[in-house]
Amino acid sequence: MGLKERLQGDLTEAIRGRDEVTSGTIRMVLTAITNEEVSGKTARQLSDAEIVTVLSREAKKRREAAEAYDLGARLDKAALERSEGEVIAKYLPVQLSDAELQQMIKDAIAETGTVGPAGMGQVMKVLSPKIAGKADGGIVSAAVKAALSN
Repeated sequence: MGLKERLQGDLTEAIRGRDEVTSGTIRMVLTAITNEEVSGKTARQLSDAEIVTVLSREAKKRREAAEAYDLGARLDKAALERSEGEVIAKYLPVQLSDAELQQMIKDAIAETGTVGPAGMGQVMKVLSPKIAGKADGGIVSAAVKAALSN
């Protein structure tokens, strides 16, 4: 069973269980997936890896919105965004720990043989497919920049 089918099945269960947060979040995610499928010149079916990319983007939106609501002292809205993020996280791969990420960065630097900040693009090119959906791109970018600066 693919990821999209799993989402659709879980949506049915959430509706039956009257879980409004889960059903609403899965509906939003499925809409984002459908929008991605029909964007461009021809409609296509997304692979599970592409769906993980969409899920990661949606999770990031929820994190950023929760932070914005926190700054605006809208704690009720921030809590809702966080709970939606938790629903999305169930469908994402397990996130990398800091130690695992640092080791992957060291391996990528060794593989490319780059030295200094100028080689960041090469390191990210090697690293990106390995970490897709498992770590936030901004965090990875900052960690690579710090590793290359040393």
